[in-house]
Amino acid sequence: MTNNQVGSQLGKYQIQTEIGKGGMGQVFLGYDAMLERQVAIKVLAPHLVWETGFVERFLREARAAARLKHSSIVTIYDVGQEGNNYYIVMEYLEGPTLAQLIGQRGPQSSKIALPILGQLAGALDYAHSCGLVHRDVKPGNVIVSPSGHVTLTDFGVARAAQESRLTSTGSLVGTPQYMSPEHAQGEEVDYRSDI
Repeated sequence: MTNNQVGSQLGKYQIQTEIGKGGMGQVFLGYDAMLERQVAIKVLAPHLVWETGFVERFLREARAAARLKHSSIVTIYDVGQEGNNYYIVMEYLEGPTLAQLIGQRGPQSSKIALPILGQLAGALDYAHSCGLVHRDVKPGNVIVSPSGHVTLTDFGVARAAQESRLTSTGSLVGTPQYMSPEHAQGEEVDYRSDI
């Protein structure tokens, strides 16, 4: 799926525009005509479909994230496959990422930062209690609504803490600038690395 797919259908969803890119694929603004709502659609990058373990990791992202029911964690609506396109459909969140806010406004005051951190801590505490480690907590994966509500997104590199690893030993998954030392060294990570 590429930008030239804008206006096309993916399953029952109309692709409207690209709204983001990440290490595992693209995110599009879509429309679900059946439920008459906008959605975000994350599509696995086509070259990754042929990489051993990536499709399984992508589908596991959907299953793991779909189990999470928390006001500060993005809600997963659907998962699908059409041809070589694997996709996850989730709630569309209005508002900038925390990275965009920091880029526009600079460092945030404690009056603004503490409520954001409190909401993120609640989301992570809940995910950890469900056995999930996010592994890529960063400002670009946090959406801040106009009212100040914070939502953690992109469990794309999350893995159930009790499940076996899909990545090969010593390989890094995540954003190096935000990795804990143990993660950057290729060691086993747990909830403490998210914190």
